[in-house]
Amino acid sequence: MASDRVILKSGRIVRGGTSEMADVVVCDGKIVQIAPEVAVAEGDKVVDCTGKIVVSGLVDLHVHLREPGFEAKETIATGTAAAAHGGFTTVCSMPNLNPAPDTVEHLQVQLDAIKRDAVVKVLPYATITRERYGRELVDFAALKPMVAGFSDDGSGVQSDDVMRAAMAEAVKADAIIAAHCEVNELLKGGYIHDGEYAAKHGHKGICSESEWQQIERDIELASECGCRYHVCHISTKESVELIRQAKKRGVKITCETGPHYLTMCDMDLQEEGRFKMNPPIRSAEDRDALVEGIKDGTIDVVATDHAPHTLEEKSRGLAGSAMGVVGLETSFAVIYTKLVREGVITLEKAVELMSEAPRKIFNLGGGLCEGQAADIAVFDLEAEFDVNPEDFHSKGRSTPFEGWHLWGECCLTMVDGKIVWQR
Repeated sequence: MASDRVILKSGRIVRGGTSEMADVVVCDGKIVQIAPEVAVAEGDKVVDCTGKIVVSGLVDLHVHLREPGFEAKETIATGTAAAAHGGFTTVCSMPNLNPAPDTVEHLQVQLDAIKRDAVVKVLPYATITRERYGRELVDFAALKPMVAGFSDDGSGVQSDDVMRAAMAEAVKADAIIAAHCEVNELLKGGYIHDGEYAAKHGHKGICSESEWQQIERDIELASECGCRYHVCHISTKESVELIRQAKKRGVKITCETGPHYLTMCDMDLQEEGRFKMNPPIRSAEDRDALVEGIKDGTIDVVATDHAPHTLEEKSRGLAGSAMGVVGLETSFAVIYTKLVREGVITLEKAVELMSEAPRKIFNLGGGLCEGQAADIAVFDLEAEFDVNPEDFHSKGRSTPFEGWHLWGECCLTMVDGKIVWQR
């Protein structure tokens, strides 16, 4: 008898802060059963997960898919293939695009490409302001049903009045603001962290204050407006402390940081474009503060800020290269190798940071439980590999993790019950 059931057999199910040995049954795109032992019927497709972990598909709240407008760097097809390769079943795409998703019409260009080419779920951000110029607000009410949230990522909203008005509109639309925090007048031409490496090698530095000063402002505005406010890619110890205190005060604030900020400092930099991103990798003290923020719950989410560029754009050293590195295909393995295997956080915490918390904060639904969409990732924690950019599915090849020896390879990714990646 024919069957369309898929059984993920004998895996270690990691969810909700616990883990257990169980089988997962998928049928018609849904998880229909999770049980210690499921009998296999004729026609069932069985995937042997012995020795592997099974988790709710990872969610990345911060990726750049570059389409429409910059397809030489990445496309919906290549970016979502990279996501599937890394165990991600949902990604939220940033609005640094042409046309920028600042109207329903402009957003539709991206939505059409997603419908045509995406192999994982893609939820776009709309911009906060028209063309990300930081002046005229978009129509929050019109765009809200179609987007994950609102962000001018790549540009901090410089005007206090504009950000206050944006937060008021977000409250009315029941939307979330995801902010790239950066005070332009403090940048002064910097391109790496204003720290020891910059001083030793004659580079122009970006001061920490350029990030935390705007976070400080936005916390007060969010408190005033009652807005749901998510801080993108925090990198400084001051940012961690400001957010920690804001949470204690009851401000509706969440935040993310990236794998590179948690595992590297500025003295790990080399004179190569693959170490250049915004915000920059900062001091060892900042890195340690971020790790503590992960451990005590101040930092809610790990997101990659996957930002591909062409080889030429990343070949001009630290001073001349474009800002941004890729991360979808290494993120879980970096976190597992450097934080879980080292005993800094538990595996269950890693799954919370990379899957469960982003779903909850952005009201994405799903999760590893019966009745939910079968968005699932399977990882082999004993599988070792060396990071080789030539193995990436992304068009982007620029990663600070090149050559790192990692554990925790994704061996299967399933979206709505369909296997979109399998090793």
